[in-house]
Amino acid sequence: MTAEVLPSPAPRDIETISLIGFVHGVSHFFHLLLPPLFPWLMPEFGLSFTGIGTTMTVFFIVSGVGQATAGFLVDRFGAARVLGGGITCFALAGVVLHFATGYPMLILVATLAGLGNSVFHPADFTVLNRHVSQPRLGHAFSVHGLSGNLGWAAAPLFLTTIATAAGWRNAALGASLVALLALCLLYWRRQAIADPVGWHASKHAQTSGPTLGFLGSRAVWLCFLFFLLITAAFGAIQNFASPILQALYGLTITSAAAALSTYLLGGAAGIVLGGFLAQKGDHDRLIAAALGLAALLALLLAAGILPGWSVLPLMAGIGFCTGIAGPSRDLLVRRAATARFGQAAYGRVYGFVYSGLDLGLALAPVIFGTLMDGRRFGEVLIGIAVLQTLAIFTALRVGKAA
Repeated sequence: MTAEVLPSPAPRDIETISLIGFVHGVSHFFHLLLPPLFPWLMPEFGLSFTGIGTTMTVFFIVSGVGQATAGFLVDRFGAARVLGGGITCFALAGVVLHFATGYPMLILVATLAGLGNSVFHPADFTVLNRHVSQPRLGHAFSVHGLSGNLGWAAAPLFLTTIATAAGWRNAALGASLVALLALCLLYWRRQAIADPVGWHASKHAQTSGPTLGFLGSRAVWLCFLFFLLITAAFGAIQNFASPILQALYGLTITSAAAALSTYLLGGAAGIVLGGFLAQKGDHDRLIAAALGLAALLALLLAAGILPGWSVLPLMAGIGFCTGIAGPSRDLLVRRAATARFGQAAYGRVYGFVYSGLDLGLALAPVIFGTLMDGRRFGEVLIGIAVLQTLAIFTALRVGKAA
């Protein structure tokens, strides 16, 4: 048996999965470095919603472009070094925010945070694929997705609590301390994610084709399209679910926010189950079944014919089905990466494919914002179902192409 198929000891797998899960949670924490502080930043610098919202557009553009580039750095210099650089950017973003004196510095904060965020998917998945044994990969990807959701959940609570008690500048400094803690942990346990001895000397022998050869792979482009579609649907729910549910079902602001939280919690539960289901294989079919059910529930929600009490279970169901598809999605990308290019191309393939995630999140407000301005709330939910359906066909095509 080769080293690639020999199972790693469970403690070593668990350490790698835990470390990568933690730093991925930190990356999602810094997705929300600025938004929870908008109520403080807007009056401080005299900004409109459009002005402050532009900072997040900058974040996703920098992250998307940087993510495609970061994959090459991972393949060239190793995932551990690149992860360290990304976390350092997070720490700097918090420090710059602490000392911010105007709008240009907020743009710089968004740029640094986006640059830091760009390294995580290519680096994380490269580490997990190289270090975690095949029988535990589904669980590894499940923990990876779950930790990201926990990072999202932690940021608003952490930042708003400190900002309320000690001001937004100290909240920014607290975020920097989170990044420094992650950097220290990464350095302390660096052996858990370091490339195998002799890896860089032999990596060129493990991959075929030129450096940019993966761009000629149909499966890679299909994976990119899949991520764009599925995250555009997610971005629409994340940004607009609350006002849509208030309009269609007459929910209060608190109830609509609770429905969105229920969706996110359902997604986290789905990710956990998805890690077990992904071990059984047939990833493209599992994705199709899960997203198909999510699309049907979205259409049912769009109809507006059900009583208000049904909103919470429907939102939970949409999130749960979407979450189930997560680990299988990541394993499907792995198949596409290794089918032609081998382990040495993990970084660049994951970096390019996951840049579709940032593009989808950046496009969602633009695509659905017009419908929201026209008060066509049901059509937004129909659009979400259409995107999920298109993602199903894309996933099935990836399965064939890979």
